[in-house]
Amino acid sequence: MNRKNFIKTIGISGALAGLSKGPLSNISRTLTPPNACVLIPSETAGPFPLDLTANTLFFRKDLKEDRTGVPLNVKMKIIGDANCEPMTNVRVNIWHCDKDGLYSGYDTNQNAGQAGKTYLRGYQFTDANGLVEFKTIFPGWYTGRICHIHFQVYVSTSYSAVSQLTFDIPTKNSIYTSNTNFYKKGADPLTYATDNIFADGYQYQLSSLTANTATGGYDAYLEVTIKGSGTTGLGYIEKMNQTQFALEQNFPNPVQKTTMIPLELKYNSQVLIDLYDTQGRKVAQLVNKKLNEGRHRFEVDLSTLALPSQNYIYQLTVTNDNGVFKDHKMMTSL
Repeated sequence: MNRKNFIKTIGISGALAGLSKGPLSNISRTLTPPNACVLIPSETAGPFPLDLTANTLFFRKDLKEDRTGVPLNVKMKIIGDANCEPMTNVRVNIWHCDKDGLYSGYDTNQNAGQAGKTYLRGYQFTDANGLVEFKTIFPGWYTGRICHIHFQVYVSTSYSAVSQLTFDIPTKNSIYTSNTNFYKKGADPLTYATDNIFADGYQYQLSSLTANTATGGYDAYLEVTIKGSGTTGLGYIEKMNQTQFALEQNFPNPVQKTTMIPLELKYNSQVLIDLYDTQGRKVAQLVNKKLNEGRHRFEVDLSTLALPSQNYIYQLTVTNDNGVFKDHKMMTSL
């Protein structure tokens, strides 16, 4: 199975996500203590969201392609409002403009010549701690909007949260004025109050921004609270999978050497489990056999695979008389 086939699991859900009812509505922006577990405000996806699952290229950590600018590592932690605990195995999409305020994928007056381009867009899955990370560049600004990054937390085919993050104004403008070789327009003239998105509140969308001496750039971090307690939202694809199998989280996780992947089959099936890195590259085939209905456990010895310590996604493909069904979860190798 190649990288394209792996993305089909996500692509089915992604196609349905494009038909979803949109982001959350009527979310309160009442100011509470900064560390409170408060739902992220809902924002427009903007004029340039694209369907990130429509192209296998978008499953990636490094979004830069040919875009230049000050390096930026974006880390987000996704937590559920029901218990303020990390949400694991949920997909996080991000997209933003380049240093000149251009978005890939469109050819308009503001984005002339950008049709067919794919830079500064991508998605990853949260790990056991609810964390996801991207390598990109610090975005520029354009008329009418303060500097920002769009993101979507896609929980299931029935629920996703769409919002935006921004940065503290002094640090952001210091980046612009100190790096005029990249950012030709100078400081961003807007404030939160004059931006039509953040004017009604920005507290829970204000990312931290700290210098990174190793990259010469910056690290951004934001905790995002969404509805749920674990991945409880179920849509059509998830409900169909439940009629065929139950794929559980590997244990222990994180993994030091060996781990178990539990699986319950509702019917006799051909079972395929492949392991992928976060760039969508297949690194191992863990299982490929026909199994009877019932409970199964697969032991995985990561030490024999000689893989670096990082996050990996194991994808299950179940084939039986009822059709082909897929699911995936993330494991962390220490």
